[in-house]
Amino acid sequence: MSVLNANPTVYDVSSLPTRHQKRNNDFMLKNEDLSLYKLCLNDIDTSNDLMIKNTQYALEVQKKDLSDNDTSSVEELSSEESYYDDDDEEEEEIDSLEIYDLIASISDPEHPLSLAALGVVNLGDITINYYDESKKGIAEVVVKITPTINHCSLATLIGLGIRVRLERCLPPRFRIVILLKEGSHQSENQVNKQLNDKERISAACENGQLLSVISTMLSTCV
Repeated sequence: MSVLNANPTVYDVSSLPTRHQKRNNDFMLKNEDLSLYKLCLNDIDTSNDLMIKNTQYALEVQKKDLSDNDTSSVEELSSEESYYDDDDEEEEEIDSLEIYDLIASISDPEHPLSLAALGVVNLGDITINYYDESKKGIAEVVVKITPTINHCSLATLIGLGIRVRLERCLPPRFRIVILLKEGSHQSENQVNKQLNDKERISAACENGQLLSVISTMLSTCV
């Protein structure tokens, strides 16, 4: 396949926004607390065996909690149980950064780079429209993508990959709308119609070869 854009603009992924960094920082802070806990344990009066046993037990419990919480975002977002739980606890609110994290690492079908690295998806181009104040009812997620060139023939494929990713990860109450960013493509209206036509989407998802390409694109998701 000929390369449509041989020299795309590439962004430094480490400088892009993500909630994963916050999670990593939180985990590091917990580990620092754990280290301080170990130092405190060393200072305990060794004549008090019961205090030592209780403190050691608490230390092991904290270790286990840290280990249990250190799961990948893919596992957390792979099912609706990530957002709903059987004890009727409050659903975690989903924001634009959460959506961005879900799609940023999707691979571009043409280049060995992520959509975020190529600037195809950007945090500022993602909006969530809630239709009630509780933010628990039907909602709309709008993602605007920016092709690397204005005549990109892979824009529809990229949009479909984003849709599949979000529909797999989000609760069914979220309606997905994929659009080209205004002025980013010479066939903007036509592509937008293809990206949001239910019949065309359904037909595309029955195409085994197309699904294979999308699976490859999604294989790099974190």
